[in-house]
This record gives sequence, structure tokens and C-alpha cells, in this order.
Amino acid sequence: MSPDKMIYQANQIATFFHSQKGDGAARVAAHLKDFWEPRMLSQFYRVVAGEEATSLTIDPMVREAAARLKTP
Repeated sequence: MSPDKMIYQANQIATFFHSQKGDGAARVAAHLKDFWEPRMLSQFYRVVAGEEATSLTIDPMVREAAARLKTP
């Protein structure tokens, strides 16, 4: 998947959880863990880390979700 499309999708998930009560980053992380396959998550981590370029701004909630997913 293109990095831009991936970040667009992750940002869309975060946009939804911004409108909900509770810990949005945890809910984004749970959603990604439940619905994104391991290869997709691996690429997602690379994009968030800046190892793959994207022209989109990554929502801070998405960055926090990525950090939570990578932390056991």
C-alpha cells in the first residue's frame, strides 16, 4: 500500500476517535491491531518513524497509537 494511503486511513480512524470520549490513542491502537495485518503494521511503523516518506501530516493520535503498539 502507498504510504500516503496508509496514513490517510490511519488519520481517518483517528478523526473518528477524536469525536469519542476516552483514550483515543488506545482505541486507534486497538483498531489497528485488530484490523490491520502484520505486514501492513510493519510498513505503518516504518512510515511513522520516517523510514518511508509520506506527503501527509500524521495525526498526533496516530503517532501515539504507533508508540503504544510497539511497546509491549
